[in-house]
Amino acid sequence: MKRRIRRSEQEYSIDCCALCKLNENCPDKYGEKITLKSHELTVHYFCLLMSSGVYQRGEENEGIYGFLVDDIKQEVSRSYRLKCAVCKKNGASVGCYIKSCRKMVHYPCGKQHQFIFQFTDPFPSYCKNHSPIQSLPVSSCVSEPLSCSVCLDPIEGVLSYSVLKCPACHGSWFHRDCVQNQAHSAAMFFFRCTLCNNKDMFQQEMLRMGIHIPERDAAWELEENAYGELLQVYQHCDANKCLSLSGRTNSSRTGWFQILRCMLCGSRGTHRKCASLNAFETDWACEDCAAAVDATASLPRHADSPQPAGQRRSRSSKRSLILTPRQSPIVCKRPSLSGSSAKEILQELASQISQHHPSMPVVVSGNKVLEAALELVKRTDFKPSHALAVRFTSSKHIPSPGNTRRFLSLLVQQLQNTIFEGPDGAKNLTLDAQALREDVYFDVGCLLSLSLIHGGPPLGFFSRALYQHLFNFPRDTPLTVEDMGNTGFTDKVKKIQESRSLEELREAMQSASEYLEVAGCMRPVDSLSDKDTLVEDIVSFHLITRMQLPFQRFCEGLKTLGVFDQVQMFPGAFVSLFCSSPDKLTAETMSALFTVKFSEQEETTGKESAVVTFWRHYLVECEVGRCATSLEDVLIYATSADVVPAIGFSPNPTLSFLNPLDPAGAFPKSQPSSNHLVLPVVPSYQVFKKNMEYAVCQLTVMQAI
Repeated sequence: MKRRIRRSEQEYSIDCCALCKLNENCPDKYGEKITLKSHELTVHYFCLLMSSGVYQRGEENEGIYGFLVDDIKQEVSRSYRLKCAVCKKNGASVGCYIKSCRKMVHYPCGKQHQFIFQFTDPFPSYCKNHSPIQSLPVSSCVSEPLSCSVCLDPIEGVLSYSVLKCPACHGSWFHRDCVQNQAHSAAMFFFRCTLCNNKDMFQQEMLRMGIHIPERDAAWELEENAYGELLQVYQHCDANKCLSLSGRTNSSRTGWFQILRCMLCGSRGTHRKCASLNAFETDWACEDCAAAVDATASLPRHADSPQPAGQRRSRSSKRSLILTPRQSPIVCKRPSLSGSSAKEILQELASQISQHHPSMPVVVSGNKVLEAALELVKRTDFKPSHALAVRFTSSKHIPSPGNTRRFLSLLVQQLQNTIFEGPDGAKNLTLDAQALREDVYFDVGCLLSLSLIHGGPPLGFFSRALYQHLFNFPRDTPLTVEDMGNTGFTDKVKKIQESRSLEELREAMQSASEYLEVAGCMRPVDSLSDKDTLVEDIVSFHLITRMQLPFQRFCEGLKTLGVFDQVQMFPGAFVSLFCSSPDKLTAETMSALFTVKFSEQEETTGKESAVVTFWRHYLVECEVGRCATSLEDVLIYATSADVVPAIGFSPNPTLSFLNPLDPAGAFPKSQPSSNHLVLPVVPSYQVFKKNMEYAVCQLTVMQAI
């Protein structure tokens, strides 16, 4: 007898499962096939899991997922004495969980004869006579199913081993094999009812009915490069006549021969030149999409596409770039401005400002400029392309362009103390949870764009690191500890950077351990050279990684009126406007700002020329400090701006003359709304200086009240 057992055991090779004696390797049906060559042992994982006499007594990394080798061999010996109720062969290791039932089967035999295996602790198995069943509620009004909700093939309208239903909606019926295949594909995180989308109740019921749900991510998430084709964009010019000498697939980074994809479908393309688009335009729709949407004439199409009679595409058409709870930013599409200055580009963008629509009213109480501005952008009827009508409650004057420039100048000053940190002239974004919650980053970005286009001053307070991260300029410039500014943590990072020994480095790291843990930079260091990589990681985390969401919202705000896109295209032209303080006013630059308009009468021209000389001499004395007023005070008096706006003055400042009857009592007059200054014709420089100082100082005092 002993000899016969050995021969029977030798009939099966090491490749066969020791429990079911099958050589099949089908993970979906039998689980992973695992071989331990050192022990000459092979088992299917499901055969092992459902065996009645073996338990997981080891750790996960011991034996086979915690099932010890000796225990498995004992189970093989135990099951060899038991005969399968299906195939009548020895080796049946799986028994019905009902104690009074004596049926034993191999796991594969049980699957063929409607055994139900529950893949939840304690992993019980039930024979056909004792297996759990499903039933419809007594008050169910669910109509009889016509098809499987997975494969959509016809299905028998009777619940059985082969036909299951969803316990939540009772309307989704399916074949057992279909729902098992769905479970293997979707796995635990995505397996749910195909009809009602229920997950928790559905999974519990399917486990009860013997459906195996893998504890992993979905199969489509595990396939390598499964979505690789989605990373490939369409790069082909589909114009009837392609004008590119390099071919239809050639695409430059910018300019006439950059390929634009259809803004609606993305599956058609054209060179700007081939579609007769301006080199600045970024939106284009193919013929098929343009014909399928309303108002097709407003969408740029191929040059040879028929245009409806009497309609012409507008160069300044607008569309929203992002979806926000409030008004979406507006983007301007204008001719290419390559090689232009920041001032010229902003002037081109300012052509969006409509003078034919009602102005947006802004009422400023006291010094609450920032509050008034935030209230403006949060309004549901906010239109950034409408002119601003600013009124200060402390002033009796009606809204004017002069008020707008004063408002924008004060606004830029106050914005520096909102979501920014660091020294004056080199500020970075700061991380503020409340500002994120209230979307202040978007609002500030929107207001900065609004200020630049509506005639506000140059910004001049961005740090080079902030500008580089926003617009990637200059390219490939590494960030340093100095770019972090004077934060409370900078000194600790400098100690790490300046460590001269491994012991000093470890002490510096320990003193900054709390922040390093948060940054994910707390790690063992084995040599002093490790500090360079460590400092690089800390700086990257502080300036970039932790600021991703604030940067995203800030950039979305800067897209208002197309500012962000233009700065991104021409970062070199804008770097001084964002990062450098405005050039200090000089007598020469002030004199050059104003265009002199002489009277038409020849007899007064000589006297007016003398006044121009007084004016220039007065500016020189203001520059060197010999006057009670500064050049900035004079500019404010004439234009309501203390610096030249980023966009320049519109209209350009002018000088004209007044011939009073009593020159001694004649004072200059300013018209800030038109940037116009009227100078009285007086006999001497002393009278001119006295009257100018009185007029300018009076305005300065009035604004300070």
